[in-house]
This record gives sequence, C-alpha cells and structure tokens, in this order.
Amino acid sequence: MATLKPMPELPEVEITARLISDAVTGARISSALAPGVNALKTYDPPLSAVEGRTVKGVRRRGKLLKIELEDELTLLVHLMSAGRLQLFDSPSSLRDRTSRFLLRLDDGRELRLREFGSKQRAWLKVLRSEQVTDEETVSSLGPEAWPDPPPLMDLLDAPRPLYALLRDQHVLAGIGRSWVDEILHSAQISPFKRGSDLDCDEAERLRASMIARLGGAIAHYQQAMSLPIPDKLPMPLTVHRHNGEPCPRCGDRLEAVFYEDYVMCYCPTCQTEGKLMKDRRLSRLLK
Repeated sequence: MATLKPMPELPEVEITARLISDAVTGARISSALAPGVNALKTYDPPLSAVEGRTVKGVRRRGKLLKIELEDELTLLVHLMSAGRLQLFDSPSSLRDRTSRFLLRLDDGRELRLREFGSKQRAWLKVLRSEQVTDEETVSSLGPEAWPDPPPLMDLLDAPRPLYALLRDQHVLAGIGRSWVDEILHSAQISPFKRGSDLDCDEAERLRASMIARLGGAIAHYQQAMSLPIPDKLPMPLTVHRHNGEPCPRCGDRLEAVFYEDYVMCYCPTCQTEGKLMKDRRLSRLLK
C-alpha cells in the first residue's frame, strides 16, 4: 500500500468532499483568513463575505472542491499538486507555514487548506454561486470520469497517446498520473496506444476499468480514512510507482518511463506486447 503525497485526483478529492461535507454542513463560519496571500485568486466578493454564513455542503467537480455557503456563495478550491483540505478541532498556529487558507467555525473547529512542498500552487476563489458554472476552470472540464463516464470511442478519438488523453481534464475530468497507470493496467491497454486506434472492445474495457478502479479507491478510502484528512493518503496503488516490482497480474517486472518530474509505470507483458520504452526519447511506440 503506497502512502505518498501525490497530486490529489478524483478518488482523493471525492473522499475529501464526502468526509468534510458530513462534518461541516450546518456549521457557521466565524472568520476567514488567507495566510498564503497568493492562494486567493478573487477580490469580488471579498473574502470577508463568507464570514457569518452557514456551510450548505462540500461537493466535487473533477479535481475541484466546491464549498457551498448560504446566500448563494461558493468557495472554489483547487488542491493542485500537493494540497490538502483538512478539518481540525482547534485553530492552528499562525506559524504553520503550510496553511494557505483558514475557515474558523463558530464551534471552535478550523477548516484549513494546507500545501506541502515548495511549489505554492493551491488556490481558492470566492464566487457567487451562479458564477461557478461559467468559471473557466469549471466550464472547460470534460465529463466526469466516475461514476458514469460516457462511451469512450468518440470521446478519445484523437491521434494522441491514451496516457495523455485520459489525463487531459478537457477530455475527462478527474484522472491524473497515479490513476491513469492503474486504469490502463487494469484494462490491459498500452499507455502509448493512440486514442484513435482504440477498437470497440478496448474502449468498453477501458471504461469498465475506469469505473472499477476509481470506485474501488473511493470505497477503500471510505473504510480506511477519517477526519482530519491525513497528510499522506493510504493509496491502494498496485502499478503507479511500483516499477521494478512484479506485475500483480502476470508476475513480470513492472517498467517505467521517467519524465522530468514524474514517472509512468506499465507492464510490458500485459500492456505493450513485451515492448519496452525506457525514456521519452525512444518514441517508436508512439508511431
């Protein structure tokens, strides 16, 4: 079981929304602070507009979190590569350098947007609820990858590798580097195969794998996690970042392609007919 701090994807954001929504719906916000000055991306309505409002719920769209408030205000949150939205029973120390945003509730609890690592990319926006659908980050998203993605034959019909297509949020919303490895391995399809080369059987198998792997991860988190959301998530990964280990299906060695700041993992036997791609410079599998 991998316990990593990767970019939160659909399963991680979904369980965050569920756990926090159950805990804070009905709570009233007493104050809002943004210690990470670069995290707040809007000024109208001002951050102070959320104070005194009651939380109606927390929902997910793709990798985004929507904290819905009374009087038609919404806090739109993107965790980006290393963010966590965590609920604590008491206020944090102002010396907590990971804090980007704090919502203090009238019962003494505190909802914090924290970010780990040196790259400060997590952000939030205060929006009027009618603005959310038209917000560019939301309006540009493709259909949800779970629980009921559309048929994939037409959706993925492009001369691009599936590894890139499935991670493209404009094509499908929610999948990133961790879960694309798991989904493609489960479907026994090469990450280098072009979307336009998918046949009907492969497209159906890929869709079924997507539903099963993402849904299985959410079910796992539902059993394994509780508040506060942990810094390191108990991710049920069997392929991603397991390069060098035996394939969980066939026992062959899992291989990897290393890029500048991430790694893609696959099984040559199950997915690429025994072909290896050692690094991005060897492009014959993309042809």
